Amino acid sequence: MKWSLNELRQTADEPLMFEETLDLKASLQKRRPEILDVSPVLVKGVFSIDELGVLGYAKVKTTVTLPSTRSLEPAEVDLEFEFTEHYVSHHERDLSRFEDTDVVIVLENDILDLNSVIEDNILLQIPMQVLTKAEQQDDATMPNGGDWNVVSEGELKKMQKDEDGVDPRLAKLKDFFENSKD
Repeated sequence: MKWSLNELRQTADEPLMFEETLDLKASLQKRRPEILDVSPVLVKGVFSIDELGVLGYAKVKTTVTLPSTRSLEPAEVDLEFEFTEHYVSHHERDLSRFEDTDVVIVLENDILDLNSVIEDNILLQIPMQVLTKAEQQDDATMPNGGDWNVVSEGELKKMQKDEDGVDPRLAKLKDFFENSKD
């Protein structure tokens, strides 16, 4: 679905409400090749005109399948979020009327494309750490190899506290500065 800013401004009397199911799998995979699958995206929202311009609000719900950041096994990430954005023409240069916390999107060609707006926000919601359900439940089992293993941050802190604090290779240097003061 696409609207021009002029079309949206003509609906100033009543907000433009929408409820759609979008298939964004191919376009999201093109933008982020590591995405394995995307369920149909349920979007419900409204565009309205206010003193600042076009204001958009939407609720989004979908499931994105990505490789686990720990094991590379497929992991489903349920995304359910909402966002509010202001849309302005590319002809407008003065954005000082907006607060620092406002999200302002400058539209090229003054066309608002709902699909690309939703895609952008889905990509922003993908977490840095993605784990399968089994990995989330069994946090103690970490990958390991012949001479390496992965430890959690908690385990690392515990190991650092347990250590004497001095690397045995540098133990002889610990008294070096005391002798040099004389």
